[in-house]
Amino acid sequence: MPILELTGSLGFLLYGMKLMSDGVQKSAGEKLQRALSVITGNRFVALLTGLVVTMIVQSSGATTVMVVTFVNAGLMTLAQSVGVIFGANIGTTITAWIVAIFGFNFKISAFAIPVFGIGYFITIILKKKGAYKNLGEAIMGFGMLFLGLSGLSDVFTPEQLGWLFKIQGSGFLAICLGFIIGILITALLHSSSAFSAIVITMAYNGLVNWELAAAMTLGSNIGSTIDAILSAISANADARRSALIHVMFNVFGTILALVFFRPFLNLVVLLTPGHANSNIAIRISMLHTVFKTLSTVILLPLQNPLVLLSQKIIKDDKEKQNNVYRLAFVQLPAKDSVTTHIIQVEAAIADMTDVVTDMFDKIQIGITKRNPEYIEKYKEVMVNAEDYVDQMHEQITHYLIKCQSLQITEKQLTHISSMIQIVDELENMSDSCFGTIMLICRSIEKKMSFKTEDMERLLPYIELVRQFLQFIRININKQITSEKLELARELEDGIDAFRKDLKKVARKRLEGGADVKAELLYIDIVRAIEHIGDNCFSISESLTSK
Repeated sequence: MPILELTGSLGFLLYGMKLMSDGVQKSAGEKLQRALSVITGNRFVALLTGLVVTMIVQSSGATTVMVVTFVNAGLMTLAQSVGVIFGANIGTTITAWIVAIFGFNFKISAFAIPVFGIGYFITIILKKKGAYKNLGEAIMGFGMLFLGLSGLSDVFTPEQLGWLFKIQGSGFLAICLGFIIGILITALLHSSSAFSAIVITMAYNGLVNWELAAAMTLGSNIGSTIDAILSAISANADARRSALIHVMFNVFGTILALVFFRPFLNLVVLLTPGHANSNIAIRISMLHTVFKTLSTVILLPLQNPLVLLSQKIIKDDKEKQNNVYRLAFVQLPAKDSVTTHIIQVEAAIADMTDVVTDMFDKIQIGITKRNPEYIEKYKEVMVNAEDYVDQMHEQITHYLIKCQSLQITEKQLTHISSMIQIVDELENMSDSCFGTIMLICRSIEKKMSFKTEDMERLLPYIELVRQFLQFIRININKQITSEKLELARELEDGIDAFRKDLKKVARKRLEGGADVKAELLYIDIVRAIEHIGDNCFSISESLTSK
């Protein structure tokens, strides 16, 4: 049955592309995604990065979804995302060239099955070595892709399916029909690369002519924006604007190509080796590349106007309450990339560290300026900050637990467990900061008196803990070396020794008849600050297992 053969071949093609893309992303995806998350403001560097990443992962949809996610997390600005999106659109044309060059010059099935077998045995033999296992999966996907393409080539013939799929014509209605088909099927498949392979196969076998194949290819560029749109639905304003720019890029280029349809096709034929007598598969690939490249050349200099236009269309988010935190887990529609989620959580943990550090800084202010103005200025602020950190703790932990439900490697599971522990320690640290500040406020409210030299003894103690906290801020999302862990241990030992000396002095004052309540409160402050050092060391140990 031709329809069943078509369904099976299409399944091989789509699953092969997914397996190949996922295998590459698992073996090299983390490095690629981290490269995206730290992209510079140079539009040409951003363009090149988007192009290379997409050529490797074989999916502009995956790259664009990553970009939208990073913009939503604040890891990438809206302006930085534009160049990456443009580059991704050029990079996605590589699949069409692979299909056109390798798909029809010799019998595909002659090497598709051996390639799949090689990939399978690499996966089995090296299953404990993650990167090689993933590479084996990518090779298996490559073999399946061409096996599906071979099946499509056999079934997409006038004899088999000509009665159903043969659509010829170069008139306005035929072009419009092909354009709409391109939009709908690409949106359904979530892959312009897969649809390009289908169009190339149909055109090569004579089911569609050159004009219709061109119209379907142009339509696929609009259909391919579906992933970016879905990923931006619940995101912030800038992330939605990034997705909108992706849509505008494809819509603008497509409209321009349709308005100048005949001249555009003539240009493509002129640029293709062999011109009008060229292989139609090569011609369609050239059309795809010329379309994306021309759109980029025209629109890249207009990056800033595009950003301004997107800001006019999509208004800023309503101003959020400063004491309300929100970290929503968004299931990525195109590719379930755990690394993308992990990078977003790392940004949230860095923000949490900053909040806790800011809370700690208020301790020294309280020690040096023990007056009613301190209570008036900082007490309520610290209550809100403590509540905010509690919200961060709850939501980040919930997010990480959601990540554990995705398909993750053993290394990623260890990393996620480590982050859960770090978030717990940061929340405990905020409790200690809050408790210390409340003790300072109580001493002011009760009008407890302390000798100036006694309070001054606390300052180098606090400074030592601050150094430890700064050490954590610098290394919060890094894997620390054994040398750095040894430095952390020295800081922890120094804090412990300082605490013992301060407590010993306080006990002597008690024995000498000092105010009992004041001295006990003083000891409580010393103990609470020491707990912050303990939290810092626990985080340092967690960072060694990243």
